[in-house]
Amino acid sequence: MKKMKPKYPVIAITGSSGAGTSTVKNAFGNVLRREGMKAIYVEGDSFHRYDRMSMKKEVAKWEKQGKRLSHFSAAANIFEKQAELFKKYRKTGKGKTRHYIHNDEEAELYKQDPGTFTPWKEINEKSDLLFYEGLHGGVPEVLPYVDLLIGVVPIINLEWIQKIHRDMTKRGYTSELVVETIKQRIPDYIDYITPQFEHSHINFQRVPMVDTSNPFIAMDVPTRDESLIVIRIKKEMILKYKIEITRIKSMIEGSFISRRNTIVVPGSKMQLAMEIIVTPIVEGLVKKYTLNRNGK
Repeated sequence: MKKMKPKYPVIAITGSSGAGTSTVKNAFGNVLRREGMKAIYVEGDSFHRYDRMSMKKEVAKWEKQGKRLSHFSAAANIFEKQAELFKKYRKTGKGKTRHYIHNDEEAELYKQDPGTFTPWKEINEKSDLLFYEGLHGGVPEVLPYVDLLIGVVPIINLEWIQKIHRDMTKRGYTSELVVETIKQRIPDYIDYITPQFEHSHINFQRVPMVDTSNPFIAMDVPTRDESLIVIRIKKEMILKYKIEITRIKSMIEGSFISRRNTIVVPGSKMQLAMEIIVTPIVEGLVKKYTLNRNGK
């Protein structure tokens, strides 16, 4: 029996909580608008196993057993549902999604309490690709169904600074609560988050040029102007999509090549670099799968 060709690409942006995956999402949004492409956006939080109240109860239950539970782990997520969506979308452009409500603003929009999920809903609108942004775009369960995996990996101290400031300003948490969450997640970070970046096709790592030795007392998040971005592109992607790193270097002032497949750019040029790199890849994927849909 002839194997059915996938007809719609799946692009996944993976990174820890507070890593800055939204910047990549914005860059992709610009690319898709210019190319006239329609994406289905899926948040990783929608595949958490528990809502906010249930998660607190589960964490307490695990603590009584001398164990820790975090949103990074398989036990707190439904990877099988995520894999099911990715697999079905690649074949049909359909699949079931839902939304996790983070705050009061979203609660007002969806008429539900913060920390809850909207009902699962079938994708009905036409689209060119599925775009996932979250913690687990490259876990083994979903990896076979991801066409382009991008990692967003600030150095760990910067990642923690960004998470502390985001959770305090946007989610109303205390600094003590955020730090405790970080401490609880360390083992699962090592087991579930870090291994994904071995498989990512492109990694964007932000490195601050200011002192972040103690991230738990930092008053401000280092700005992009105070940072460099290390971009590593898998050699297979460079060859497949004819990505010329020397050309990218000539287009971005202040950039330099540190390895044959790695370019370093000023932090302020991060989004520009992303758009230059991902545009030919997205165009190639959509073109390939459009031909598959048309039976060519």
